[in-house]
Amino acid sequence: MIIRSNEMKSETRRYMRGGQGDISLLHYVQSDKIPNGRLMAKVEIPVNGSIGNHEHKNETEYYIILSGNGEVIEDGNISQVNAGDVVVTNNATHGIKNIGTAKLEMIAIIINE
Repeated sequence: MIIRSNEMKSETRRYMRGGQGDISLLHYVQSDKIPNGRLMAKVEIPVNGSIGNHEHKNETEYYIILSGNGEVIEDGNISQVNAGDVVVTNNATHGIKNIGTAKLEMIAIIINE
């Protein structure tokens, strides 16, 4: 299967998961086409924007940080992330905030256990 760029869906979510700002998503693959998963998207978080804390049960989410600087909270632990870092959240609660001076860009992938 090949998914052409003109077939990808874009959306904007305001206050995503209780976070701040308008979060942009470019869905590389629609959820019904991801075996054992539900998300594969490029995510852009504006300066001071965030995705609020949310829980993952029986699934793992990966954030591949492409550019920018962020702060991840995972089960109460706060860590800074930068371009090139990968965040792996398995059966936990997490969120991310842009703490940099430019937009934070990442790829998010959610797979089921």
